[in-house]
Amino acid sequence: MAATELIRALNLEVPIFQAPMAGVSSPAMAAAVSNAGGLGALGIGASGVAQAREMIRQTRALTARPFNVNVFCHRPAVPDPAREAAWLDLLAPVFARFDAEAPAALSEIYTSFVVDRDMQEMLLAERPAVVSFHFGLPALDVILALKEAGIFLMASATSLAEARAIRDAGVQAVVAQGWEAGGHRGIFDPAAPDERLSSLDLTRLLVAEVDRPVVTAGGLMTGGDIAAALRLGASAAQLGTAFIDCSESLADGAYRARLHSKAAEATQMTSAISGRPARCLANDFTAWAAEHSDAAVPDYPIAYDAGKALNAEANSAGASGFGAQWAGQGAPRARSGSASDIMAALIAEWRVATA
Repeated sequence: MAATELIRALNLEVPIFQAPMAGVSSPAMAAAVSNAGGLGALGIGASGVAQAREMIRQTRALTARPFNVNVFCHRPAVPDPAREAAWLDLLAPVFARFDAEAPAALSEIYTSFVVDRDMQEMLLAERPAVVSFHFGLPALDVILALKEAGIFLMASATSLAEARAIRDAGVQAVVAQGWEAGGHRGIFDPAAPDERLSSLDLTRLLVAEVDRPVVTAGGLMTGGDIAAALRLGASAAQLGTAFIDCSESLADGAYRARLHSKAAEATQMTSAISGRPARCLANDFTAWAAEHSDAAVPDYPIAYDAGKALNAEANSAGASGFGAQWAGQGAPRARSGSASDIMAALIAEWRVATA
């Protein structure tokens, strides 16, 4: 499907998608991107059903245009009390820096969409225009039910094998997530070897080998980047880090400041914060993780329970270097302003690059 065909299928005006970014994207951000003719997005993977439903309804109150609702399809966590206790012992000295104690135990802080029947039923009832999957796929009956409800489906792939699985499951579009991308790596099995393909190399491969529209994601920050992806056959480009510092973002002040600091020049892929590989701005947590790279990290999102607790204690003590400050390798080119202003700039740049 050519870019114009995907745009037509989704009733969009431009092939620019905003990455879902759970914890950063907001109804206001998603609506602004959609109102500008692109595809805004909500990340509800870490939300409860009631919160997710409210986010969808808030977005609908701000735009009549389509938007994407993204869910996490990771393998449900397997508790390992011994591994979790060892992890907490390792973190204890870091908590002590802030006159705090590590939690006594850890828990699975949110449920994977693959087993969350209530979330599945909520999406079937709300029927957003687009639903996308990250970390894998739900069962085929869930995919079929969503499609029968008239929902357009997308899923992230980091490899050709994952893209083929997405195609074979009947999902209508593939998001080619390159190694440069910020936030959680969408790899289906984090214990498997990672090919670490760049967004453009992965796009070339998937366009040639998979009969599905390909949406390029990872490291794209400008209209010129969008044009480069489309020239390779991508149907659209998805940008996340480009919107972190927009006025509608939920990123806090410390996160925004770090995005515009030297830390943006050395983003780090780490599993220590959440239990799954994710690209983060260089900070105190990534530095600590590099020193303990041989430690056994608890399953995602059990490890995230510890990461969030540590960040809360650090913030209370005035330290901002332990947050999940996700960003891609394009971070040094991040810009500020409203989401609509950023979209206007991206569209203008893209049109110049394609003229």
